[in-house]
Order: sequence, then structure tokens, then C-alpha cells
Amino acid sequence: MDELLSRQIPYSAEAEQAVLGSMLIDSRCVADVMTRLHADDFYIAQNKEIFEVVSTMFNYSQTIDPVTVLDGMRQHGVYHEDTSRQYVMELMSITPTAANVMRYADIVKEKSILRSIGETAAHISTLVSDGTGDSGEVLEIAEREIYNIRQGRGSAGLESAQVIAGEVWKHLGELAANGGVIPGLPTGVPELDDILTGLNKSDLILLASRPGMGKTSFALNIAVNVAQKSDTSIAIFSLEMSKEQLVSRLLSSLASVNSKKLLTGRLTDDEWKRIAYAAGMLSNSGLLIDDNSMLTVSDINAECRRVQNLGLVIIDYLQLMSTASGSNAESRQQTVSEMSRMLKIMAKELNVPVICCCQLSRASAQRTEKRPILSDLRESGSLEQDADIVLGLYREDYFNREAESHNVAECIVMKNRHGNTGTIKLLWEPEFTRFQALDTTHEEESY
Repeated sequence: MDELLSRQIPYSAEAEQAVLGSMLIDSRCVADVMTRLHADDFYIAQNKEIFEVVSTMFNYSQTIDPVTVLDGMRQHGVYHEDTSRQYVMELMSITPTAANVMRYADIVKEKSILRSIGETAAHISTLVSDGTGDSGEVLEIAEREIYNIRQGRGSAGLESAQVIAGEVWKHLGELAANGGVIPGLPTGVPELDDILTGLNKSDLILLASRPGMGKTSFALNIAVNVAQKSDTSIAIFSLEMSKEQLVSRLLSSLASVNSKKLLTGRLTDDEWKRIAYAAGMLSNSGLLIDDNSMLTVSDINAECRRVQNLGLVIIDYLQLMSTASGSNAESRQQTVSEMSRMLKIMAKELNVPVICCCQLSRASAQRTEKRPILSDLRESGSLEQDADIVLGLYREDYFNREAESHNVAECIVMKNRHGNTGTIKLLWEPEFTRFQALDTTHEEESY
């Protein structure tokens, strides 16, 4: 108990007083302070009350000076005859200058964040000692509360279009200096990169198809290409296949060794050498794999925040994360809608492209024309709404064994917020579970 009492709660009385004094001395700084601080950031009750009064006056566009603030304190019932007037005058006298108000505000905010962390730690400690939940529940609460603190700290607010335009202009100059290369991560299919301008930061990309079309293989192909062409980490979350199965596919693709041979180990000397070389490439790559089949969007978000130099997230696949809260279709649609929105928010917060595989409804298989369309996205129209890019995979010979073209796949860009849609022809190599670009032409249509 003595140890607890001796611990000092993080706060700075001087900084809190300097912020209030600055606003009383020069009301022009009030707007700036309001974008940085909230009343709860103040620890001393009297300072918090004064800030709440000033904040209310600011919201109603009232004049802010010592006289009006004292009157506002009377109206809000926080004026004390013996001390309030003297304290307001003291705030102005002890403030060095209003010019440094944002530095004072930063100190107040920093102390507030430290207090929030301490309160969260105490809450978590109480949950642990009370035994009110299992380890998974307590961990999720801990990560959520810490993340909420971090979000509050990183809030940027409104920014001038002039400033943003300057940043865009600078970025354009950098692209031009680099020879006009695509800004996003390369998929390994040049024609697709031309349409999408690569995989861009904060994009939610849905890779959709009916089962058996090869969406997992295509996603892995992209992951390997990104790993080879960039020095970033790629996080792969597989809710269907084990990590050993995924790595076997990756080795088969990289080494050009029939995937069936990896099941038996019957390899030639040359194939062993190629597999060893492929294994070395994987070992030196930034690929990270989690095959926990019980993952939620929150779990994935939490894991990704711990990854250093994260460049890409791949999730296989969406419907396996869907745990309906009820048995009716409406509840399932609501669950998928929530996950879809959470995935888009995650992509934006992590500032990396997120590729999420998903299954199309049976409607596409029941039509005469079986190529996927946006309305085939299962469960919820919010998938189409939240996604920046929707890619559909289609193989004619899967549905028609007598098709003229065998092992030819189509990657159909069904939605693209960055520009055009179109269709890319791919070569499907089933023995290596690998897609490759088939030609250098594609059909484009206006989005």
C-alpha cells in the first residue's frame, strides 16, 4: 500500500496552468489548443473546469478573456468566490508567453497519455486478479484499450488543402525522377500493375472466385513477388491451410517442382537442389505466416501492428472469419458487413495494402455466363462498397473440359477506385500451383 501511495501520477501543473494562461492572454491560440487537447487531458480539477468553460465559449463563438471566462464559470456553477478570480489572474501572471502554447499543450497531452496507460494497466491487472475472463479475452481487451490510446495520440484532424497539394506535388516529382515507375508494390503481372498502378497503401483488395479457381495460389504468387522486389515484411494469415501446406506450395512454385512430389519426397538430385535454393530464398524473405483458424479481424490487426516494416497483408479467406451471431441470413450479412468495414479501416490505419481472398456465391456457377461479376460477392453488398479493388479469377476449362484454351485463367478487374477495369490473361500451371502472365495485352473498359 505504501508503495502505491508513493507512486507519482503523471501530470504537470505548470504546463496545465500555462495552457490556460496562454488562452486568457491571447484568445487567438484557443483554436489551436482545441485541436490538441480535451478537458480530460487536464489532471487538476480546477484546471479541467476552466478548460471546459473556455471550450464551451469557443464552441458558441463567444469572446474569451479573463472577464468573460469568470462570468462563464459563474454560469456553469464552477466559480468560487474565495479563489476563482485570484486563480485566473494568477494563471495569466505566471505564463511566460502565449507564443509557446502548443509546446505547453504537448506536455499536457503527454502526461495525459501516460495516465491513460497507467489506468489501462491497472484495469488489466484487476481483470487478471479477479479471473473474470480467459487469457484470450483479457489480451483482446488489453490490445484494444492500448490501441485506443495510440489512436487518440495520432489524431491529425483537418489539414489545409494547400499543404496536401504540396505533398502530392512532391510525390509526383519523386515518381517522375524514378522514371514513372508504378507507385505501388508489384504483383508480378505487369499488365495488372498497369491497371492498378500496383498494390497501393491503405487499399483493401478483394480476390474473389469460386472454389478451385486458384485464389490462394494467386495470392501467394503476389506475396513471393513482393518479397523478392521489396525489403518489406509480408504477413500471411491462412484460416484454411496449414503453414506447412502454404510453404510447400511456395517451394513448388519457386523451384518449379511438381507439388505432388513434395508430398512423397521422391525428388531427383536436380529437384533437391532447386528446392534447397527456393528454401534459401524463402528464408531470406520477409514472409510471415499465421495459420490460426480462429483468427478475427481484431487479432490480425493486433498482430500486424507488431510487425516491423510491414508492406503487405494477405488473408485467406474472409468467410472463414465469419462467425454469425445468429442462424438467419440477416445476422450473417451484418457480420460480414462489420468485418468488411473493419478490414478497410485496418488497411487505412496500417497504411499498407490488404489482400483478402473471398468466395463468390453459387449464382455465378448457375449462370450460362460463369465469369464473376460484383453481385456475386457473398453475404453482403458492403464488400463491394468497402473494397478499393475487386479482382475475380476465372478459368473456362474448369467449367468446360472441352474448352479450346486449357490452363488459361482470367484475372478480371471488376472494381478499381484508381482507374480502369479490364481483363488480364494468365497462364495457370497447376503442377506448380502458379500463375504467370500469358501475354502483354489486355482489354480495358472505362470504370
